[in-house]
Amino acid sequence: MARQRPLAPNYVRETPKRAGGGRNRGPLVEKAHAAIKQGSKSFHAASRLFSRTTRERVWLLYAWCRRCDDIADGQVMGGELGDQSDIADRVKSIRVLTRRALDGQPTGDPAFDAFGLVASECGLTMEDAEAVIAGFELDAQDWRPRDERDLMRYCWHVAGAVGVMMAKVMGVPRGDEGTLAEDTLDRAADLGFAFQLANIARDIAEDDAADRCYLPVEWLVEEDIEPGQHMKPHHRQEMADIAERLVSLMEVHAAASRIGAARLPFRSRWAILTAARIYTAIGHEVRRRGTEAWDHRVYTSKLQKIGHALAAFFEALWNRPPALAELPRWTRRNLAEHVATA
Repeated sequence: MARQRPLAPNYVRETPKRAGGGRNRGPLVEKAHAAIKQGSKSFHAASRLFSRTTRERVWLLYAWCRRCDDIADGQVMGGELGDQSDIADRVKSIRVLTRRALDGQPTGDPAFDAFGLVASECGLTMEDAEAVIAGFELDAQDWRPRDERDLMRYCWHVAGAVGVMMAKVMGVPRGDEGTLAEDTLDRAADLGFAFQLANIARDIAEDDAADRCYLPVEWLVEEDIEPGQHMKPHHRQEMADIAERLVSLMEVHAAASRIGAARLPFRSRWAILTAARIYTAIGHEVRRRGTEAWDHRVYTSKLQKIGHALAAFFEALWNRPPALAELPRWTRRNLAEHVATA
């Protein structure tokens, strides 16, 4: 009688751990470059100003961020929002693939392998990644902010935490609590906050069409806006007032981010200031348009991007950011404490 074959072997050979899941660096960089070029013209323009090594690492990190966002939203390169019925499972897959990438195991997805590679080069950790993944979990829970602190908590997860990882990619060490390095990471988070606040102000109508709202409930109540009615024509002035609040918050965090940018090497400083100028210009245009801010999508033209890059060059060369009367109320650390006690 033939011996029955076991369902699983007694010994399974362990896959050797290799950064990037065993993929060669060159192809991963090429795919990451294609991702940022297609996914964000603003980030791509700014990234070209980094040194080659930093530029490639920024691309690798961006590829992971873009892929996670697409998986969570069921879309391709930030396109039309897909079916959201299984979003919790998709977020779980993001976490599993990210952990495999950090363990040096192949993931079958170049974007996650790219993250494993840049993480090994720059010391990124699962804790860093979890801060970002938590933002996707909030969307999976159909979460909406109750107040300004909740809004900034969301901004921390989806953008501030990415800013911290970008700073590490640029060579800012973690350091100990209270050191200059930690303060620089705080300022990197500020830049992420500014970017996301500009995005939220610009995309209010698009988010509403996708049945999402990142505006604090308290703000809507203060403006006497009925639930789910904030994009109705008769509330346009109230929405312009709320957008003004978002842009004012953006300006506070953008100003603080310049303190951290001043500590970076020249080319990194130039790239960061270029990105800051491009995104704050989006927020300022939303403010300028007032009640007409959502009639047509706000964007920056290629010529405007060149202008921002030139202005950022001289700002980086001068490297004298204006002194702050006080630091922003919301920081990555007090927001993290809020998450821990929520």
